[in-house]
Amino acid sequence: MRSCIRSNFKTLRLRRNGGIYMRAIIIDDERLARAELRKLLQDFPEIEVVDEAANAEEGIAKIEAQNPDLIFLDIQMPGKTGFDMLASLERSPHVIFTTAYDEYALKAFEVNALDYLLKPVEPKRLADAIQKLHFVETREPMTNGEHVNRTLLTESDQVFVKDGERCWFVKLSDIRLFESVGNYAKVFFANNKPLILKSLNALEERLDEKMFFRANRKHIVNLRMIDKIEPYFNGGLLLELKGGEKIEVSRRQTVKFKEMMSL
Repeated sequence: MRSCIRSNFKTLRLRRNGGIYMRAIIIDDERLARAELRKLLQDFPEIEVVDEAANAEEGIAKIEAQNPDLIFLDIQMPGKTGFDMLASLERSPHVIFTTAYDEYALKAFEVNALDYLLKPVEPKRLADAIQKLHFVETREPMTNGEHVNRTLLTESDQVFVKDGERCWFVKLSDIRLFESVGNYAKVFFANNKPLILKSLNALEERLDEKMFFRANRKHIVNLRMIDKIEPYFNGGLLLELKGGEKIEVSRRQTVKFKEMMSL
């Protein structure tokens, strides 16, 4: 199977109330599940369900005929699975998995799925998935031909973190620290410290400065996770986070920190 889904379909960017507009197909062998998802999607006028399919073979035919921007895809279906279906496509639209089984989550993200929703689909999780779709569709191109998402993240946003065979959906407000490790960043939340291939500068561009503060060259701290503040060497400050980490604030950043935190 291909290691990732290539989204080469031409995205339909008609504007509806200033937002994106996308055509979608629901592929699921359960008629009631298709009907329920179609009903939930009525709350998202930017998503138009243009067709349905009850199995992978029918899904492939509908995708080739309709050329959708997005598919909602079940995994366990008679005949080919959802993963089998994706492997047989030359090109693929954005994919949001909808399934009753949580054991396929890692595999879903290995094929670069946009999201993974457990049935019965909760309206809030569906809204989160559509929000991610907006983020992906509004990302800006880089000069080297790659793409980067420059949308500012809020404290209620969830981010996908993968490290080796483990993966997490983490609420941004639960992350207390980002630490630079070469070309990677270590993400501190709960008792976990996975590495992601992202520079601190790139992270800083997307983090809300009212919530996250660049303490020094190597660390970005969550201001709400600070437990103690102490004077430190050479006019700097020492921050102790709720996880026990002690982070030095550089002298230059100390001035900015005091200005931000003062009345």
